Amino acid sequence: MDAFFASVELLRYPQLRGLAVVIGGGRGRADALLRERYPDTPTDRIPPEAFPRLQDYVGRGVITTATYAARQFGVGSAMGMMKAARLCPQAIVLPVDFDEVRRYSRTFKDVIREIAPVMEDRGVDEVYIDFTDVPGGQREGGRVLARLIQKAIHAATGLTCSIGVAPNKQIAKMASEFDKPNGISVVLDEDLQARIWPLAVRKINGIGPKADAKLQRLGVRTIGELAACEREWLVQHFGRSTGAWMHDAAWGRDDRPVVTESEPVSMSRETTFERDLHAVRDKAALGAIFTDLCERVAADLRRKGYVGRTIGVKLRYDDFRIATRDQTIETGTDDAATIRRVAGLCLKRVPLDRRLRLLGVRVGKLEPAGAAAGSAPTLAREDTPDLFAS
Repeated sequence: MDAFFASVELLRYPQLRGLAVVIGGGRGRADALLRERYPDTPTDRIPPEAFPRLQDYVGRGVITTATYAARQFGVGSAMGMMKAARLCPQAIVLPVDFDEVRRYSRTFKDVIREIAPVMEDRGVDEVYIDFTDVPGGQREGGRVLARLIQKAIHAATGLTCSIGVAPNKQIAKMASEFDKPNGISVVLDEDLQARIWPLAVRKINGIGPKADAKLQRLGVRTIGELAACEREWLVQHFGRSTGAWMHDAAWGRDDRPVVTESEPVSMSRETTFERDLHAVRDKAALGAIFTDLCERVAADLRRKGYVGRTIGVKLRYDDFRIATRDQTIETGTDDAATIRRVAGLCLKRVPLDRRLRLLGVRVGKLEPAGAAAGSAPTLAREDTPDLFAS
């Protein structure tokens, strides 16, 4: 989906189309301010100058996504909003409406399944589709079916998407980025050298910043240069599994099937604080946030029908170092108090001598709730350990 979070908001505020808009921040406060200033004005009639600007933002939030007009200034997803304000101060800031985003996500995926039922869900705004056995799926190399899907999604949601068509998932993922927004890119086997090899190695889905930096140090900058490397040389520098995978990816080899059903590995919730918090002086605030995270993870588990046996915490300190700890219990649980108790024990094993920027709670080793051998005991909140003590 094209700039999905932003595009959903522009359905509510079509007067902002074509402007630099970033998505981030809380829903309630922004809506309340607009209603207060324009109580009797329809949302699509509120003048653009009434919306908050990035130049006035103060905080530590990150951008969820940005319109293509904002991206021209170097603004992108996962960028800190304060940094983005230096690049594009005139950008309008809109909050995330997660309920609306999830509703549109379900809608566009339902549309796809009606046309091409072999679909792998890859998150809120992205899917893989197997065209192989869909009637007409091979016409014009898949372009006809891709065009049909685009039109059907737009008719149902008013949103646009970009589609990459290729012999496998790795190349299709790259191709989907070629002609955004609202583009269709068909890449055949014989197009590999002309269209894929000139790209930076970072464009391969799975090569992250650390691997990219190491490849750069080794003099490998493009996918073509990676393809020219001997497989054993890559294995020597990156290990047998990763090195062999890099070589195959550079040559466009990927035999992963489109998986229509998959089990989640873990569920987690985390939050970045508006200011650094101290384990002792901000003990009450941290305790409340910690409890809320545990309750939200538990609610996620119950809503999706899972229990988990490994419970862990994640902390990011004021110097950006990250610490994680986890503990496995005998019986899977989706109980908030049990999660909080075990996560609290994990916290006791983490140094709390620095101020904290982020706190997270994770539950892993998931299994369907009905498959659990029993249920973990429910603990009253006053029975949970004293957290963040000196």
